[in-house]
Amino acid sequence: MNNKILSTFCLFLLIVVFAKAQAPFYNDIQHFKKLDSAHFPAKHAILFVGSSSFTKWTDVQDYFPTYPIINRGFGGSSLPDVIRYANEIIFPYQPRQIVIYCGENDLASADTVTATMVVDRFKKLFVLIREQLPTATVTFVSLKPSPSRQRLWPKMIDVNRQIKSYLRKKKKTSFIDVYQKMFNKDGTVMQDIFIEDNLHMNAKGYAIWQKIMTPYLQK
Repeated sequence: MNNKILSTFCLFLLIVVFAKAQAPFYNDIQHFKKLDSAHFPAKHAILFVGSSSFTKWTDVQDYFPTYPIINRGFGGSSLPDVIRYANEIIFPYQPRQIVIYCGENDLASADTVTATMVVDRFKKLFVLIREQLPTATVTFVSLKPSPSRQRLWPKMIDVNRQIKSYLRKKKKTSFIDVYQKMFNKDGTVMQDIFIEDNLHMNAKGYAIWQKIMTPYLQK
């Protein structure tokens, strides 16, 4: 009987471990927790959270040397993923400002995902943040015109428009429009600010973001 109970318990543990290992972005979140255990960031910093445009901005602190930045972007994530892990990657830091770049992957995940669906997901995240961090400023960085996702540009423009309108009616919020600044004067998207995949940016692209974003960051 004891052996049977022990075997059942061990099987249960294996199932739990396997389930956790299979959770989306489990390894990314564990990496953040490891960083926090080694050196927990100071509270009331500026938290960058979202998808790979932040993940790949590994030297973001160098772009904003006078601002305390915590980068918790994880590549490939969509807004439901950020919501799922809010207790691990947002709330523990008690940030004074939360800068969000997310939604591109939502649109790219399936043609059935509409701009309104993405906006509704953002609203859910916004409400969640407001409930837990009522004094934090919530800032949304507009979706960028990635050349590899040109077919999604109309939806991206719609997402940007709706979220900008939504945040305009909310206190302690801001909307940063990087979309328009990533085009040449002739209306073509800048090609030299992206890396080979035409999705992620290089240092020149991030320099554009730096110039646009700086006035919106809180001292």
